[in-house]
Amino acid sequence: MKKLSALITAIAVMLSCTACSTPQETETNQLEIVPQISRIRSICELAVMDCYYHNVAKSFEEDVEGFLWWTKDRHFWIEYNAVVRYGIDVSYVNISVEDDTVVITLPKARLLDCTIDDPKDFSYIVAKDSAAITAEDEKTAIAQAQDELIKEASGNSTLLDQAQQRAEELLREYIKGINDMGQKTYSVRFNIIDENGQSVQTSAESEETSDSETKAQS
Repeated sequence: MKKLSALITAIAVMLSCTACSTPQETETNQLEIVPQISRIRSICELAVMDCYYHNVAKSFEEDVEGFLWWTKDRHFWIEYNAVVRYGIDVSYVNISVEDDTVVITLPKARLLDCTIDDPKDFSYIVAKDSAAITAEDEKTAIAQAQDELIKEASGNSTLLDQAQQRAEELLREYIKGINDMGQKTYSVRFNIIDENGQSVQTSAESEETSDSETKAQS
């Protein structure tokens, strides 16, 4: 009798546990993960690409010193390192979900920042017979070098394209991760805009299937 009572109690406990777990499993199975704009922007911020430059700035001025027919030029070089950062301006990033398609609006990648090493780490090379170099001359040469570097880096289409591709690849991985965890499969499309917010390019729709679906299809 005691054994029968214990068996009935055990079955009751098992049924009770099953009843408690069933709603939780159902709720999990019905979970739908939706892409979040905050996550999209965070990924764009993390997708920045740093590039290292080693440059030589040249400074040349004629006839800065002299007397009568005798003159002397000022001629020197500055060797320095710099870091330029390419990426996406997240203030222009947006998303919309159209049925099973996530449309991500992105501006074109651009130069976000340019940082030159501390001047104390520069290497200075002064031409033979050059006029004396002042601190103001060095400051002017450094400012000109930075302007030239920004102009050069801003027009580097190869690095800009790489930064754009890097951001898009990471965003595709994010959507793929959502598909792997959720019940809904999203495809992704990029809407590229210019600095005026006008659409300049729309990518073809690409499906980001989950691992389980890929295996099922194979």
